[in-house]
Amino acid sequence: MVVNSFNLAGKVAIVTGCNTGLGQGMARGLAQAGCDIVGVNRSAADETQRQVEALGRRFWPVTADLVRSEVATQVVEQAVAAAGRIDILVNNAGIIRREDALNFSVKDWDDVMNINSKSVFFLAQQAARRFIAQGGGGKIINIASMLSFQGGIRVPSYTASKSAVMGLTRLMANEWAKHGINVNAIAPGYMATDNTEQLRNDAARSEEILGRIPAGRWGAPEDMMGPVVFLASSASDYVNGYTLAVDGGWLAR
Repeated sequence: MVVNSFNLAGKVAIVTGCNTGLGQGMARGLAQAGCDIVGVNRSAADETQRQVEALGRRFWPVTADLVRSEVATQVVEQAVAAAGRIDILVNNAGIIRREDALNFSVKDWDDVMNINSKSVFFLAQQAARRFIAQGGGGKIINIASMLSFQGGIRVPSYTASKSAVMGLTRLMANEWAKHGINVNAIAPGYMATDNTEQLRNDAARSEEILGRIPAGRWGAPEDMMGPVVFLASSASDYVNGYTLAVDGGWLAR
Protein backbone atom coordinates (compact mmCIF):
# COMPACT_ATOMS: atom_id res chain seq x y z
CA MET A 1 0.00 0.00 0.00
CA VAL A 2 1.36 3.39 -0.95
CA VAL A 3 0.35 4.86 2.42
CA ASN A 4 2.97 2.63 4.04
CA SER A 5 5.74 4.45 2.18
CA PHE A 6 5.05 7.51 4.33
CA ASN A 7 5.69 5.59 7.56
CA LEU A 8 8.80 6.83 9.38
CA ALA A 9 8.73 4.37 12.28
CA GLY A 10 12.26 3.58 13.43
CA LYS A 11 13.75 6.66 11.76
CA VAL A 12 15.64 9.45 13.51
CA ALA A 13 15.56 13.04 12.25
CA ILE A 14 17.73 15.99 13.20
CA VAL A 15 15.57 19.12 13.04
CA THR A 16 17.30 22.45 13.57
CA GLY A 17 15.46 25.50 14.88
CA CYS A 18 12.49 23.50 16.12
CA ASN A 19 11.72 25.28 19.39
CA THR A 20 8.96 27.35 17.71
CA GLY A 21 7.25 28.03 14.43
CA LEU A 22 7.79 26.03 11.27
CA GLY A 23 10.51 23.88 12.83
CA GLN A 24 8.20 22.89 15.65
CA GLY A 25 5.46 22.08 13.17
CA MET A 26 7.77 19.91 11.07
CA ALA A 27 9.13 18.09 14.12
CA ARG A 28 5.58 17.36 15.20
CA GLY A 29 4.65 16.16 11.71
CA LEU A 30 7.63 13.83 11.52
CA ALA A 31 6.80 12.45 14.97
CA GLN A 32 3.21 11.83 13.88
CA ALA A 33 4.64 9.71 11.06
CA GLY A 34 6.63 7.67 13.61
CA CYS A 35 9.98 9.46 13.63
CA ASP A 36 12.13 10.19 16.69
CA ILE A 37 13.58 13.70 16.83
CA VAL A 38 16.93 15.25 17.70
CA GLY A 39 16.09 18.93 18.18
CA VAL A 40 18.96 21.39 17.65
CA ASN A 41 18.36 24.86 19.05
CA ARG A 42 20.11 27.80 20.68
CA SER A 43 17.58 27.73 23.52
CA ALA A 44 15.34 25.19 25.20
CA ALA A 45 12.70 23.41 23.13
CA ASP A 46 10.62 22.17 26.04
CA GLU A 47 7.27 22.64 24.30
CA THR A 48 8.42 20.84 21.16
CA GLN A 49 9.78 18.03 23.30
CA ARG A 50 6.45 17.80 25.11
CA GLN A 51 4.53 17.61 21.84
CA VAL A 52 6.82 14.96 20.35
CA GLU A 53 6.81 12.80 23.46
CA ALA A 54 3.00 13.10 23.73
CA LEU A 55 2.94 11.29 20.38
CA GLY A 56 4.94 8.42 21.85
CA ARG A 57 8.18 9.38 20.13
CA ARG A 58 11.58 10.20 21.63
CA PHE A 59 13.09 13.68 21.63
CA TRP A 60 16.74 14.45 22.35
CA PRO A 61 17.64 18.15 22.79
CA VAL A 62 20.98 19.45 21.49
CA THR A 63 22.04 23.02 22.27
CA ALA A 64 24.13 24.67 19.58
CA ASP A 65 24.73 28.10 18.07
CA LEU A 66 24.73 27.44 14.34
CA VAL A 67 26.23 30.84 13.55
CA ARG A 68 29.50 28.96 14.09
CA SER A 69 29.74 26.40 11.25
CA GLU A 70 32.36 24.40 13.11
CA VAL A 71 29.66 23.07 15.46
CA ALA A 72 28.21 20.95 12.64
CA THR A 73 30.47 18.02 13.48
CA GLN A 74 29.54 18.22 17.17
CA VAL A 75 25.82 18.35 16.38
CA VAL A 76 25.90 15.18 14.31
CA GLU A 77 28.16 13.42 16.81
CA GLN A 78 25.80 14.31 19.68
CA ALA A 79 22.79 13.17 17.66
CA VAL A 80 24.37 9.80 16.90
CA ALA A 81 25.55 9.39 20.50
CA ALA A 82 22.00 10.00 21.73
CA ALA A 83 19.94 8.15 19.12
CA GLY A 84 22.39 5.61 17.75
CA ARG A 85 21.93 6.70 14.13
CA ILE A 86 20.41 9.43 11.97
CA ASP A 87 18.27 9.01 8.87
CA ILE A 88 16.97 12.50 8.14
CA LEU A 89 18.28 16.06 8.43
CA VAL A 90 15.91 19.03 8.31
CA ASN A 91 17.99 22.20 7.94
CA ASN A 92 15.41 24.66 9.23
CA ALA A 93 17.29 27.10 11.51
CA GLY A 94 17.46 30.58 10.03
CA ILE A 95 17.37 34.29 10.76
CA ILE A 96 16.41 37.44 8.89
CA ARG A 97 17.58 41.05 9.11
CA ARG A 98 15.61 43.89 7.50
CA GLU A 99 17.23 47.11 6.29
CA ASP A 100 17.47 49.08 3.06
CA ALA A 101 20.22 47.71 0.83
CA LEU A 102 21.95 51.12 0.86
CA ASN A 103 22.34 50.93 4.64
CA PHE A 104 22.86 47.20 5.16
CA SER A 105 25.73 46.32 7.52
CA VAL A 106 28.50 43.76 7.19
CA LYS A 107 27.44 42.16 10.48
CA ASP A 108 23.85 41.67 9.32
CA TRP A 109 25.18 40.17 6.11
CA ASP A 110 27.56 37.76 7.82
CA ASP A 111 25.19 36.67 10.60
CA VAL A 112 22.43 35.73 8.15
CA MET A 113 24.72 34.06 5.62
CA ASN A 114 26.48 32.04 8.32
CA ILE A 115 23.26 30.53 9.68
CA ASN A 116 21.09 30.38 6.57
CA SER A 117 23.58 28.99 4.05
CA LYS A 118 26.98 28.18 5.54
CA SER A 119 25.62 26.08 8.40
CA VAL A 120 23.13 24.43 6.02
CA PHE A 121 25.98 23.17 3.85
CA PHE A 122 28.25 21.98 6.64
CA LEU A 123 25.47 20.26 8.59
CA ALA A 124 24.40 18.53 5.38
CA GLN A 125 28.02 17.54 4.73
CA GLN A 126 28.35 15.96 8.17
CA ALA A 127 24.98 14.23 7.86
CA ALA A 128 25.88 12.85 4.43
CA ARG A 129 29.17 11.48 5.75
CA ARG A 130 27.23 9.75 8.50
CA PHE A 131 24.65 8.36 6.08
CA ILE A 132 27.45 6.90 3.96
CA ALA A 133 29.16 5.42 7.03
CA GLN A 134 25.85 3.78 7.95
CA GLY A 135 25.72 2.09 4.54
CA GLY A 136 24.12 4.76 2.39
CA GLY A 137 20.68 6.22 2.06
CA GLY A 138 19.25 9.17 3.93
CA LYS A 139 17.17 12.28 3.43
CA ILE A 140 18.29 15.90 3.64
CA ILE A 141 15.61 18.59 3.56
CA ASN A 142 16.74 22.20 3.40
CA ILE A 143 14.37 25.09 4.09
CA ALA A 144 14.45 27.62 1.29
CA SER A 145 12.07 30.57 0.82
CA MET A 146 9.97 32.51 -1.67
CA LEU A 147 13.12 34.63 -1.89
CA SER A 148 14.93 31.66 -3.40
CA PHE A 149 12.80 32.52 -6.45
CA GLN A 150 12.41 36.29 -6.06
CA GLY A 151 14.45 39.29 -4.98
CA GLY A 152 12.32 40.77 -2.26
CA ILE A 153 13.04 44.14 -0.65
CA ARG A 154 15.06 45.21 2.40
CA VAL A 155 16.44 41.69 3.04
CA PRO A 156 19.63 41.43 0.93
CA SER A 157 21.46 38.81 2.98
CA TYR A 158 18.30 36.74 3.47
CA THR A 159 17.65 36.76 -0.28
CA ALA A 160 21.25 35.80 -1.01
CA SER A 161 21.26 33.04 1.60
CA LYS A 162 17.98 31.48 0.48
CA SER A 163 19.01 31.65 -3.18
CA ALA A 164 22.14 29.79 -2.08
CA VAL A 165 20.01 27.13 -0.36
CA MET A 166 18.27 26.31 -3.63
CA GLY A 167 21.57 26.06 -5.50
CA LEU A 168 23.27 24.00 -2.81
CA THR A 169 20.29 21.64 -2.71
CA ARG A 170 20.81 20.91 -6.40
CA LEU A 171 24.56 20.50 -6.03
CA MET A 172 24.32 18.13 -3.08
CA ALA A 173 21.67 16.07 -4.88
CA ASN A 174 23.94 15.81 -7.91
CA GLU A 175 26.90 14.59 -5.85
CA TRP A 176 25.22 12.40 -3.25
CA ALA A 177 22.44 10.63 -5.18
CA LYS A 178 24.92 7.86 -5.98
CA HIS A 179 25.00 7.11 -2.24
CA GLY A 180 21.22 6.79 -2.06
CA ILE A 181 20.90 10.22 -0.43
CA ASN A 182 18.00 12.44 -1.45
CA VAL A 183 18.50 16.18 -1.05
CA ASN A 184 15.49 18.43 -1.55
CA ALA A 185 14.20 21.73 -0.19
CA ILE A 186 10.92 23.24 0.91
CA ALA A 187 10.25 26.90 0.16
CA PRO A 188 7.61 28.17 2.59
CA GLY A 189 5.47 31.04 1.45
CA TYR A 190 4.34 33.82 3.75
CA MET A 191 3.91 32.03 7.07
CA ALA A 192 2.67 33.30 10.41
CA THR A 193 5.97 33.02 12.30
CA ASP A 194 8.31 35.27 14.26
CA ASN A 195 10.19 36.12 11.04
CA THR A 196 7.07 37.68 9.51
CA GLU A 197 5.71 39.41 12.62
CA GLN A 198 6.90 42.80 11.40
CA LEU A 199 5.13 42.29 8.06
CA ARG A 200 1.91 41.06 9.66
CA ASN A 201 1.85 44.03 12.02
CA ASP A 202 2.03 46.41 9.05
CA ALA A 203 -1.62 46.48 7.98
CA ALA A 204 -0.95 47.85 4.49
CA ARG A 205 1.89 45.39 3.77
CA SER A 206 -0.08 42.46 5.19
CA GLU A 207 -3.07 43.33 2.99
CA GLU A 208 -0.79 43.60 -0.04
CA ILE A 209 0.70 40.16 0.65
CA LEU A 210 -2.63 38.45 1.30
CA GLY A 211 -4.03 39.98 -1.87
CA ARG A 212 -1.52 38.01 -3.92
CA ILE A 213 -1.98 34.64 -2.16
CA PRO A 214 -4.72 32.65 -3.91
CA ALA A 215 -5.37 30.72 -0.67
CA GLY A 216 -6.18 34.06 0.97
CA ARG A 217 -4.36 33.43 4.23
CA TRP A 218 -0.96 33.32 5.86
CA GLY A 219 0.50 29.83 6.10
CA ALA A 220 0.78 27.94 9.38
CA PRO A 221 3.33 25.46 10.78
CA GLU A 222 0.81 22.67 10.14
CA ASP A 223 1.04 23.38 6.41
CA MET A 224 4.65 22.13 6.48
CA MET A 225 3.83 18.72 7.97
CA GLY A 226 2.75 16.89 4.83
CA PRO A 227 5.59 18.17 2.62
CA VAL A 228 8.32 17.37 5.15
CA VAL A 229 6.97 13.87 5.80
CA PHE A 230 6.81 13.25 2.04
CA LEU A 231 10.40 14.36 1.46
CA ALA A 232 11.63 12.43 4.53
CA SER A 233 9.93 9.19 3.49
CA SER A 234 10.46 6.52 0.87
CA ALA A 235 7.51 8.02 -1.03
CA SER A 236 10.01 10.60 -2.39
CA ASP A 237 12.85 8.23 -3.28
CA TYR A 238 12.87 9.41 -6.91
CA VAL A 239 12.66 13.11 -6.04
CA ASN A 240 16.07 14.73 -5.87
CA GLY A 241 17.38 18.29 -6.09
CA TYR A 242 13.91 19.84 -6.13
CA THR A 243 12.61 22.84 -4.19
CA LEU A 244 8.94 22.43 -3.31
CA ALA A 245 7.01 25.67 -2.81
CA VAL A 246 4.45 25.56 0.00
CA ASP A 247 3.04 29.01 -0.61
CA GLY A 248 -0.74 28.96 -0.96
CA GLY A 249 -0.25 29.71 -4.68
CA TRP A 250 1.93 32.83 -4.29
CA LEU A 251 4.26 31.87 -7.15
CA ALA A 252 1.34 31.06 -9.44
CA ARG A 253 0.29 34.72 -9.52
